[in-house]
Amino acid sequence: MGNQIHKLACVSAAAELGSGNVIGPFAVVEAGVTLGDHNQVAAHAVLKTNTRLGDNNQVFEQAVLGGLPQDLGFDNAPTFVHIGSHNVFREAVTIHRATKAGQATMIGDHCYMMAYTHFAHDCVVGNHVILANVANVGGHVHVGDRAFLAGGVVVHQFCHIGRNAMIGGNAKITQDVLPYMLVDGNPARVRGLNLVGLKRAGFGREDLRELKMAYRQLFHPAGSLESQIEALATRANPHVQHLLHSIQSSTRGFHRH
Repeated sequence: MGNQIHKLACVSAAAELGSGNVIGPFAVVEAGVTLGDHNQVAAHAVLKTNTRLGDNNQVFEQAVLGGLPQDLGFDNAPTFVHIGSHNVFREAVTIHRATKAGQATMIGDHCYMMAYTHFAHDCVVGNHVILANVANVGGHVHVGDRAFLAGGVVVHQFCHIGRNAMIGGNAKITQDVLPYMLVDGNPARVRGLNLVGLKRAGFGREDLRELKMAYRQLFHPAGSLESQIEALATRANPHVQHLLHSIQSSTRGFHRH
């Protein structure tokens, strides 16, 4: 199947296109762009140099993927944006390239970025991640699988958002968000486990029971962090162990109860 390129689109001869792609009027696909198969690029969307997309992505109007990083130290090095497959980028989404030569801002598969959301340079995003309108993510942020960021969320650079976490609307994130947590507010605080999200992701009763016990141990008001970590270390459940690893590997600290 050939590509359907509108006669008013601007597609560089130096771009690499697979098959079955649909590119709308006034869309721009620059030199150095790589498109897989069956992607849809709507009117006025822009795919910048060194942007690579897999298959079956939808890029809506005015989205700009692969723009230069907003980093005063950027020296125009050859950097990239790598995007997987089956993602949706709604109107005016922006994603920026990495800052260091040969590196890439990474977006996984099956993500949904609603209108006016932004990922800055050097972010690493997992699979099935959702950002609601006007959520903004600073540079070097890692976002785990199935995380959900509600509208207006702002994430400080270098933070980690754990998998299956949910962040409430307009929250201000300045530290790591542990996996499986529900976080809200300004300043942001942990409000509980993201039980709705966990059930939707297929977590069974035993896993939920273990995470509830881990939550109580972690945020017990009488214990020190060291004693809480020791208590978590005794539990064999893999999700609890992942939670423990996230705590131990955190460099910014994490939002608390």
